[in-house]
Amino acid sequence: MSLIIYTLAHYLLHMILIADSGSTKIDWRLIDDDTKIHQCCTQGFNPYNNSSEILSSIIKYELLHHFSQLNSQSKVYLYFYGAGCGATSNKDIVKTALHKEFPLATIEVNTDLLAAARATSGTNVGLVAILGTGANTCYYNGKGIIENIASLGYLLGDEGSGAHLGKTFIQSYLNKEMPEDLAIRFYERFKIGKYEILDAVYKQPNPNRFLASFSKFIYQNLKEQFVVDLVVDCFNQFFDKYICKYQKHNLVKLSCVGSVAFYYSNILRAVAANKGVSIDTIIEAPIAGLTLYHLEVSKNFN
Repeated sequence: MSLIIYTLAHYLLHMILIADSGSTKIDWRLIDDDTKIHQCCTQGFNPYNNSSEILSSIIKYELLHHFSQLNSQSKVYLYFYGAGCGATSNKDIVKTALHKEFPLATIEVNTDLLAAARATSGTNVGLVAILGTGANTCYYNGKGIIENIASLGYLLGDEGSGAHLGKTFIQSYLNKEMPEDLAIRFYERFKIGKYEILDAVYKQPNPNRFLASFSKFIYQNLKEQFVVDLVVDCFNQFFDKYICKYQKHNLVKLSCVGSVAFYYSNILRAVAANKGVSIDTIIEAPIAGLTLYHLEVSKNFN
């Protein structure tokens, strides 16, 4: 017993730093020696688009400004979860920056999908989905991801995501397949037509974000049956393409993370029930759940 107490005390002498990273922003949580939680937000990072020098700069000039408890000699357990952190080469980009700024840290780099799983399911078995700008899903065994059906990105997949909702809505708008009064409201709101849309999708950077930006307008017009039907159709595709392909989809619960899942939760739950899928937790962002997960892990550390 005394050994366990000593080991736990030794573990908590090391602060815990958690990062939930996306292209737009990074949410950080620091659990200090007294298990007090501190939080901040910095600019985003994605190893597909940014170098290790960029992340190093974010830590040096933004993160350390917020967290005075941290410095280059801090002995910290650092858990970095991020979009684009699945490939080994991308993990190495992240690790290079983290090791440079925190040479004494114990570092673990994981995907945003594992972040979603740990934040919603903890150590429980279940299906997990990210429904935000993009879409991703997995089967989580309480310890790690053991199955992942590829989502193929916004061009070839991402059904049910914000980009998919936006793309489907824009197609209806350009093909004149929506009610005229809805089309008029859309134009009055955005003042864009066919050529501006095509330019944004085919010539400008981040077309997935452009398409997903219309999700808010779609949500604000859910009083229109046309819009409800569009969202239901997109979510039906999400379940058919991903969730229902998992062998145990009707035996374990599904948890979801992301703005689309959060704001459209009523429709998402209705579609899930129709597919025989039970939804458990829906949260907008994983950082709070991740913090609780790592606090619990630290208590049980031995």
